[in-house]
Amino acid sequence: MTPEQIRSEIEAAIPGCSVEVAPNGAVPGQASLAVDRLHALEAAWFLRRHPGLLLDFCSNVAGVDWLDREISEKVKVRKLVDGVEQEAEETRKSKIPGRLEAVYHLFSIEKKQGPVILRVRTENRSDRVEIPSLTPVWRSAEFQEREIFDLYGIVFTGHPDLRRLLMWEGFTDHPMRKDYVPPPEDDGPQDPRGAVGKEAAAG
Repeated sequence: MTPEQIRSEIEAAIPGCSVEVAPNGAVPGQASLAVDRLHALEAAWFLRRHPGLLLDFCSNVAGVDWLDREISEKVKVRKLVDGVEQEAEETRKSKIPGRLEAVYHLFSIEKKQGPVILRVRTENRSDRVEIPSLTPVWRSAEFQEREIFDLYGIVFTGHPDLRRLLMWEGFTDHPMRKDYVPPPEDDGPQDPRGAVGKEAAAG
């Protein structure tokens, strides 16, 4: 099934579900399915159970951080120039707010096909960063969602054990965010004897 066919099947089967087919600029001919977070869990079960897909294996889950960005587009407008209406070209800028994203790479072991790439996006990258965990559908996503929670800050609702995986408890930031600023380096405790004392101890 093509991504467009899968999108049609999901939207027909799940009322209110919105799916966008997004091309992959890095891999020609490969597209991904961006499903709205409110129906993501239903869509995941659909992909696993659909007899034409049977996507029973999640090989990889990756996090993505999209910063706020500005896009420019040229539009044609009518303007008065010296009292005469003329067509002119104008550049208009618009802002796309940032968000976080979890990207699931799905395969069918039974049908020996894939990947189908599923994307689930947060509402923003500040205070609305929740998306449903897909661990109930693919158990292999459990540790990978924990890693993304730790490094990007996506909160996977319904995850069975959502806690930091790589950073320590009490760490308050997310090191894979594009705007992450590491704290000043800690040089550790200083030798009270100074440099001469260190050299003597080493000799």
